[in-house]
Amino acid sequence: MSMRREAHVPYGGPDGGDGGRGGHVIIQVDRNIGSLTNIVGHKFWYADKGRPGQGALKQGKKGDDIIIYVPPGTIIRDVERGIELRDLVEEGESIIIAHGGQGGHGNKHFATATNRTPREYERGKPGEERHIALELKLIADVGLLGKPNAGKSTLLSRLSRATPEIADYPFTTKYPNLGMIRIGYDQQFVMADIPGLIEGAHSGIGLGHEFLRHVQRTKVLVHLIEPAPLDQTDPIENYRQIREELRLFDPTLVERPEIIVVTKCELPDAEAALELLQEDLGKEVLSISAVTGKGLPQLIQRIWQVLETLEQSTPQEEKALENG
Repeated sequence: MSMRREAHVPYGGPDGGDGGRGGHVIIQVDRNIGSLTNIVGHKFWYADKGRPGQGALKQGKKGDDIIIYVPPGTIIRDVERGIELRDLVEEGESIIIAHGGQGGHGNKHFATATNRTPREYERGKPGEERHIALELKLIADVGLLGKPNAGKSTLLSRLSRATPEIADYPFTTKYPNLGMIRIGYDQQFVMADIPGLIEGAHSGIGLGHEFLRHVQRTKVLVHLIEPAPLDQTDPIENYRQIREELRLFDPTLVERPEIIVVTKCELPDAEAALELLQEDLGKEVLSISAVTGKGLPQLIQRIWQVLETLEQSTPQEEKALENG
């Protein structure tokens, strides 16, 4: 509320400016981010407040927006209403999840022919508050599956510039990693390392849901099988167990194109495991070594052939595949 007071200006009248609106809270896709770990533990996000109006009809400054950057494939859910607000997929795609409050009106807004010196003014409206949950379903062309210690992270680090944590004990990888695989100058695909799955993963055992949901948006599954597991389990049984977990979690996953690969072919038992798998499954089984590089060119070529075949499918089929 302000009145104009200047020398030689009789009946100056009201000159209170309107207040600025509060900032918005925005979620935006940034393809350079590979996970939600950058915002884990950050529970509250506040945008800037709008500034009050001033005399001389000066409008208050708008509050600065705050932008939360997330990777492609982030699903935003309203926790209180239990609904999905948006599935952010494209680079730069954004959504305002909480609008800033509208700025109030200064007393100039209330001036009329009969009320030339109003002393009324309006306070600004409060901004929105919303409780949301973010869920990431990685968008990748190829998903690496396998038991813990099957060599998924090692293979991803060998084929791309990704730097996943690698160690000789199970469950080293605690969240999926993405890597870009380039073939020549203009051909490339994205590969995701899905952390090791165990029996009961479909029901959430071993953070199964945390890992399995990322498989839903992959076009091709590369199933890595360790020829001589450290726990002395049967490679064929390990393969069938993970396939069953996929089926129980989402029946459409077992219908995805699959490439079966025996890893660590430098080990003595690798050749025997390869023959047993081919005989038992009746499918093509490749053999690779991420350490020596043996079989890696053939694996990349096979993946590219499958991806090219999928590219020739109908748009409806591609859309169904992307939606899981």
